Amino acid sequence: MPENKGTPARKGGLNVDTALVRELADILNETGLTEIEVEDDDRKIRVSRGAVATSMAAPAPMAMAAPAVAAPATAEGQGATTPESAPVDMANAVKSPMVGTAYLAPDPGSPNFVAVGDSVKKGDTLLIVEAMKVMNPITAPKDGTVKDLMIGNGEPVEFDQPLVIVA
Repeated sequence: MPENKGTPARKGGLNVDTALVRELADILNETGLTEIEVEDDDRKIRVSRGAVATSMAAPAPMAMAAPAVAAPATAEGQGATTPESAPVDMANAVKSPMVGTAYLAPDPGSPNFVAVGDSVKKGDTLLIVEAMKVMNPITAPKDGTVKDLMIGNGEPVEFDQPLVIVA
């Protein structure tokens, strides 16, 4: 961990490495994570969205990252369906089998697994849900056409949440 060169966070000589906190907040924003923690010999720094960090070791700086701004839905149909869109047949929805983070591509620089209008075969990967640092492919349950992507890249998803419409 870099040497602590920040400004005092409160009386008593506790210094906060503001550059490290900013770097951790940037990592949160880039990866879509909700929390990140680093630790050295006697202190921990945890940065999380919407909550103040805590420490279980010796006194450590407390930091809070600004919440990430949600990316708007794109023309390709990524993101939640808007009220102006045609009604969606939820009977054909592929739902999340777990709580996690949805990724539409295998890695940040790659194209999405599928796009609205693509034909898919049973077993084709539609997206990935990361849960507990495990990448879980979500596959097409049947042959069909991708009618809608109900989530955006890097969005958190809940159990049984509709992800993709395949009809």
